Amino acid sequence: MKKILISIFLLILVGNIQAQDTVWIERPPKQYPIFKAIYKDFLKYGTMYATGDISNSVEAAEPTYILRTNDDGSIYSIPRVEDATDVFLFDYTYSIGIRKLARFDYERKPKNFYDGNESQLVYAAPTSAVKGLEYQFHLEKERWNGRLFNNHRVFTKHTGRYHIAKLETRNVGKINLNYKSAELRARLPIGNKFSLSGGAVVRGHDRAYGYNPFEIWLNEMALDINGVAYYTNPWYTLGYQYGFKDVLWTQTHMDPNTGDSVTTQDWFWCTEDGTIVANTDLEFREEIFPGLITDYNRVRWDALDPFVEVAPIIGFDFYHYKDKFWLHTFGNYILPAHKYIAGSEEFSYLNRNNWGAGGLKPDSQFEQWSDFSAGISFGWKVGKNIGIFAEGEYMKMWDSRLFQSTFGLNYTFR
Repeated sequence: MKKILISIFLLILVGNIQAQDTVWIERPPKQYPIFKAIYKDFLKYGTMYATGDISNSVEAAEPTYILRTNDDGSIYSIPRVEDATDVFLFDYTYSIGIRKLARFDYERKPKNFYDGNESQLVYAAPTSAVKGLEYQFHLEKERWNGRLFNNHRVFTKHTGRYHIAKLETRNVGKINLNYKSAELRARLPIGNKFSLSGGAVVRGHDRAYGYNPFEIWLNEMALDINGVAYYTNPWYTLGYQYGFKDVLWTQTHMDPNTGDSVTTQDWFWCTEDGTIVANTDLEFREEIFPGLITDYNRVRWDALDPFVEVAPIIGFDFYHYKDKFWLHTFGNYILPAHKYIAGSEEFSYLNRNNWGAGGLKPDSQFEQWSDFSAGISFGWKVGKNIGIFAEGEYMKMWDSRLFQSTFGLNYTFR
């Protein structure tokens, strides 16, 4: 009986297994190869992050005090002393993003976590540490010294044996950096350590270099009825455009040295509601007027369309790494053959040195230019105790020059 029961149990078990096998063969589970490919090529080894940072803002080295007229309204009564020191709310930064950027062998992860602000040579060096796709998508909100900024960085790069494709847009509000570029290059590897590349780069910028709208407005001229040239825009008339009024005042006093009566005249400057902002023309020009010039120029700069230009680019990479010695150096050179494909050429960087007090200089010609960047990372472990290192980057873009360097010596006691 026992043997019979065991035999029946085994038959039922085998039948169940066969039935399951039959169902598996007839109805295989659904597979999604496209999602698997996306994960493998795009998400695998990537890192998604959300970060925050809070710190105290800048503090004045010394407090600033001002005097306020006493409540009785007399300027000769003891005034109230008020603390007018600028106080800013705490600084903060919060961000979200996702990144997949390979590090070169000599680069180390700077912290135990990513916050999106890491500095790596993948951004500037033509060739990456690995072949394939790399990227970073970073969104950031920042308050710095009481000012709010919306920052971002979008970076994608694909490196192959014979090609390099890169796209980048970056905005850092507190240093007024707003940069966009896209490039495609052919790559020629020479051995395992050296490579050359060449292609085209498309870049965008918002600033109209060399163009000062206020200076041009100030020097506008016309002819009177007698054919005599005169300046049409005296400097103080800009104040009228911004709602300020000037009121003539006259003061008579006695010269203590001669006893003669002396009369002086000048102008009060006030807002539309009568609030006095300056007691003389000179005070108005030195204290209030610089802000008006800035506003005037900003309105006219903002009215211009963004500029986009294309130019040929060449570059090189050399990379050698061993545990005790490494050298990585690279360079990029944008040739002086720029062509604007968006924005007005009249206000472009080609005319940066052609603007004068009255506008464009007569018979001015476009002026080409060269931009470049270079970098190096060097390390040498001399014996067991001493290490020497040096890193640096230099970049010239339009009128901007950016550089940073680090170098030093380490000695380890054993």
